[in-house]
Amino acid sequence: MARYAHQPFAASTPPELAGGGRARYPVAIVGAGPVGLAAAIDLALRGVPSVVLDDNDVVSVGSRAICWAKRSLEIFDRLGVGRRMVAKGVTWQVGRLFHRDRELYAFDLLPEPGHRMPAFINLQQYYVEQYLAERCADFPDLIDLRWKNRVVGVARAEDGVRARVETPAGSYDLSADYLLACDGARSAVRDLLGLDFAGRGFEERFLIADVEMKADFPSERWFWFEPPFHAGQSALLHKQPDDIHRIDLQLGPDADPEEERKPERVIPRIRAMVGDRPFELDWVSVYSFQCRRLERFRHGRVIFLGDAAHVVSPFGARGGNGGIQDADNLAWKLALVLQGEAPAALLDSYDEERIRAADENILNSARATAFMTPKSEMERVFRAAVLDLAADHDFARRLVNSGRLSRPCALTGLSLQSPAPAAPGLLAPGVACPDARLADDTGAATFLLDHLGDGFVLLAVGAVVVPGEAGLPVLRVGAGGFGDPEGDAAARYGEALYLIRPDQHVAARLTGASVEDLRAALARARGERL
Repeated sequence: MARYAHQPFAASTPPELAGGGRARYPVAIVGAGPVGLAAAIDLALRGVPSVVLDDNDVVSVGSRAICWAKRSLEIFDRLGVGRRMVAKGVTWQVGRLFHRDRELYAFDLLPEPGHRMPAFINLQQYYVEQYLAERCADFPDLIDLRWKNRVVGVARAEDGVRARVETPAGSYDLSADYLLACDGARSAVRDLLGLDFAGRGFEERFLIADVEMKADFPSERWFWFEPPFHAGQSALLHKQPDDIHRIDLQLGPDADPEEERKPERVIPRIRAMVGDRPFELDWVSVYSFQCRRLERFRHGRVIFLGDAAHVVSPFGARGGNGGIQDADNLAWKLALVLQGEAPAALLDSYDEERIRAADENILNSARATAFMTPKSEMERVFRAAVLDLAADHDFARRLVNSGRLSRPCALTGLSLQSPAPAAPGLLAPGVACPDARLADDTGAATFLLDHLGDGFVLLAVGAVVVPGEAGLPVLRVGAGGFGDPEGDAAARYGEALYLIRPDQHVAARLTGASVEDLRAALARARGERL
């Protein structure tokens, strides 16, 4: 029996059916999963109202996405749920890789100190959705969260979008300036618009099971190639809260999904892996995965995020994390456009930047699949040689691919970033800001990312000059600003002046720049010079 008790959300009659409601919403969001809820909260923090439409009235069934990366946790923290997630989740940063019954090597995903957020936590998706939905309630005047509201029609126009919505109380039409499609891999909005979801499917099938048991497995990622308990295939083990353990077992392309998810098939496989200890099945699924994406994520005033825009395999934790970073990339841009502070062309940079990230994720996922499921004798010989060498040689370890774990995509060289020459010890425009441990004027500990805010900020590290009349808030570290007691900021940023975007990416490096240089960089980052 599932450990998590799903409590339905109240589905009230929409105001459009009760003689009220807005004539038009700035933003309509389809899908109340992690991506849609994160987008609604981010917009609310910027003063932008939205209506969120979901065809269900409960959070996700089964743990689904569980691995949340450091960058996503930093975004969640800005949205107000990150520390709650870390408190509940299982923190980890070490992965171990095995071949048959031998450990080949271990790796550490966050070897340096001085970050508020850990490398990863494991936390079931239903908790993430619950926390986000509860956070939405803090914005009663800005987030209208509607359960049991199914979008069945979408009509686009030059100046907005009209959605047809079905509810238990009847159907209604809803108009919005923009519609965000966050409705998952089987996106109804994508289908309604007849958009091609190009890519490839993989025939390989995997069993995914959440198992409740008392066990002394450490909080680490364990991956096996050809383990003795599951000969010839691969296996993955992760620890989750509530004594739940995630187990993935490769089944091969000929496995029958209906048969393989039956308890009499699943239980012997789990017992062979975990030994003769008591356990209960919490959730079971059999899946094959795809790597696909839309050609474009922005279609006029309809914009796609998360799995509605792109899907990858679960190995590497790139799906959920990629979707959260989509919302983080889009919300500030959309808010500036809606508030008349940036041209609509700024939204084209969402396509440019997040398509790069999606392609990076798809490439890594496809390569992981090829390594995990060799299709030819040559591929099998290559993998066997790599695994044999990986126990003793670093170069071979770099060739092992059991799912390259999610990292933020660098936006270097794309249109919003001001070019800057490469400089050792300084950050390049386009990278996500690394955190750093700081001290305030009382000596109390704090962290750099906590002080970047939700708008453009100038970050001055060391004794650098800030151009006069900058017109932006300045976060100074060292030289009369926040203390850098362990040298974290100096080590990660050098001595430099940076223009930081609202999504905590470097827009420009401005050491020695004039006010005119700063204004030009800001105009570029706002999409005014595209």
